[in-house]
Amino acid sequence: MTRILIIGHGRMGRLLEQHAAAHQCAVAGIVDVGGSIASAAPFDVAIDFSVAGAVVGNAQAVAERGANLVIGTTGWQDREAAVRSVAEHAGIGVLASANFSLGLNAFLLVAAEAARRFGPIANYGAWIHEAHHDQKKDAPSGTALVLKQAVTDAGYPRTIDVSSTRAGSIPGTHTIGFDGPSDTVTLTHTVRDRAVFAHGALDAAVWLQGRKGWFGMADVLKG
Repeated sequence: MTRILIIGHGRMGRLLEQHAAAHQCAVAGIVDVGGSIASAAPFDVAIDFSVAGAVVGNAQAVAERGANLVIGTTGWQDREAAVRSVAEHAGIGVLASANFSLGLNAFLLVAAEAARRFGPIANYGAWIHEAHHDQKKDAPSGTALVLKQAVTDAGYPRTIDVSSTRAGSIPGTHTIGFDGPSDTVTLTHTVRDRAVFAHGALDAAVWLQGRKGWFGMADVLKG
């Protein structure tokens, strides 16, 4: 049984709490924004779905407890170097991801393979569009940026246009397209239930227990 500390008790924190037992995780404690990690009961892995400005401080507090950390908070990537420094100095394991859906992370691998195929065909352009509910703050989404990076790293050499929509209650939807003179190929991943992120984060916490270093969901998929 993996003992988890939930940091942030918004929608995602509550979903983690709800589904923890199904993943052989025991909730050792819940720390909301501004709460004390230092005084929490013993835990193996913390899962942070709080706010961007708290990520570095949370990482430091978790490291001081000698525990590992899963980061699902959005918008903190400009502070990554500081978090990496904390993790390296403390010798803990950190798994960070913009999206914990196992389906989405498999989708990234498929998109990268498509980029390898379309990259050498000069008259095919690429684009990415993502759509979310109107309460999502960051645009483009962190997942869209990860998708763009995956396509670029796969060798696609041309400009990739990225666009966003924020409206109503749209579930997370990410589409990558390759458009040529006479046809278009699109790949789309759509979230139907936000619980998919909690399930993935809990899987990540179990996988991370006892490991040291910096990881992503691609490492979890490898087993």
